[in-house]
Amino acid sequence: MDFKNYDYKERKKKVEEILDNTDTVNEVDRFPRDDDFTYTNGYKAWAGAIFVDLRDSTTLFSGSNDVDIAKVIRGFTSEIIEILKKDTDNDLKEIGIRGDCVYAVYSTPTKSDLYDIAIRSFYINTYMKMLNKLLTHRGLSTIKAGIGLATQKTLAVKAGRKSSGINNLVWIGESVAKASKLSDLGNKDSTEPIVMSRTFYDNYITVQKESSPTAEKWWTSGESDKYGKYYHGNVIIGSFNKWIEDGMNE
Repeated sequence: MDFKNYDYKERKKKVEEILDNTDTVNEVDRFPRDDDFTYTNGYKAWAGAIFVDLRDSTTLFSGSNDVDIAKVIRGFTSEIIEILKKDTDNDLKEIGIRGDCVYAVYSTPTKSDLYDIAIRSFYINTYMKMLNKLLTHRGLSTIKAGIGLATQKTLAVKAGRKSSGINNLVWIGESVAKASKLSDLGNKDSTEPIVMSRTFYDNYITVQKESSPTAEKWWTSGESDKYGKYYHGNVIIGSFNKWIEDGMNE
């Protein structure tokens, strides 16, 4: 590999163009289409994020059978992605995999949008029971996951290099960062699998109580200097869970 010297003098001009031409941040109700993001603007709106983080992945990845590891990881990621992206219209702004974590970011201008993300977390939590039964039937290692949810007004900017094909939206604010951190708490020690930030919970629960008046009993509050106040629970989808317990037959 013959790396040519980095032309720092020429690149200084490009950096100055970036710094001088970024001049607009639009505060909007809902994030626009990706095509509306340029290298000179940014958008700020309410975003909701969900992170599903595999517990104790170091032990799993250190296993001796690479084929078995591949099966488990694919079983974990494929259906979680399906749950996160299904029926999202234009509200799903980003979905991806970071190491042993699957995540998604949504535009969430209403409380009902947060309720929708919460329901997805319940399906994922129930799916983990299904997956572990299927893994057990095949003599494979079972797994656990923490599910973190957070929301806040968030700045999104397109970052990368113009015309390079290497670019992505960068999410600046509490929603994405806190969801990632809360997922690390879930299913660990005495914390239940699903962990919501206080702002997410306060807005989601008002919608949940319309159909489930006692929904507050599903959740336990916690607090730490690192994460602030949060709520955790082990909520599942009843019909889905019954199907699993009944043997998962057609």
